[in-house]
Amino acid sequence: MARKGLSRELALRIGLAARALPGIEAKQLLDVLTEVLQMPLTRSKLESLNLEQLKCAGMLAGAEQESLARAMQFLLGEEGVSPLFAQPSAYSEGDMPGSIRVAVASNGGDAFNGHFASCQGFLIYQLSGSELRLIDVRLTDGAADADDKTAWLVKLIADCHVLYVVSVGGPAAAKIIKAGIHPIKDANGGIAGETLLRLQQVLAGTPPPWLAKILGVSPEQRVRFSMEEEA
Repeated sequence: MARKGLSRELALRIGLAARALPGIEAKQLLDVLTEVLQMPLTRSKLESLNLEQLKCAGMLAGAEQESLARAMQFLLGEEGVSPLFAQPSAYSEGDMPGSIRVAVASNGGDAFNGHFASCQGFLIYQLSGSELRLIDVRLTDGAADADDKTAWLVKLIADCHVLYVVSVGGPAAAKIIKAGIHPIKDANGGIAGETLLRLQQVLAGTPPPWLAKILGVSPEQRVRFSMEEEA
């Protein structure tokens, strides 16, 4: 959805507003706003928008008043935008030797509560046996414009080793695995950090073969880990 000059915050506002308007995609709403406010879209321009302008704008003319009012709240930054997600910490490659990268499907804050295909973003954590750090938040609003939504989402987290989701469909799971990402489904969800603490304990102890492979453990050691699990 993003266009040149559109900040992440404004893209998020528009994406959330589009979700409040049944049958309207983020790109369509962006086109409407561009027609009304002209490019470049800025925070001040967006916050000068009023409900009447939105009601009279092309494809939104027939939208329900309640949906338009809800969309306006998002566009004006009055609800659900700042801060939508937990704030990541600084990270440089190599800061955490022996660590893995984990994506957690989330709909806001530091919650682990997202379905792969419909979550609002992925919390990206770097995880070692002794440290857990949120290093990035990757929004998924651009997926709506993709020719292949699943492929777009997989590419978004392609540098991750593990993915936590509340649910994921079979075909999507196959693409995730093919990309070298290990999906873990937990329908109960929870707090991302608390969920990853359990993985951290496994990482610091005797990791199962699939995790040992990610860490670069030799095949011989992986066989030993497997035998210890069966004992």
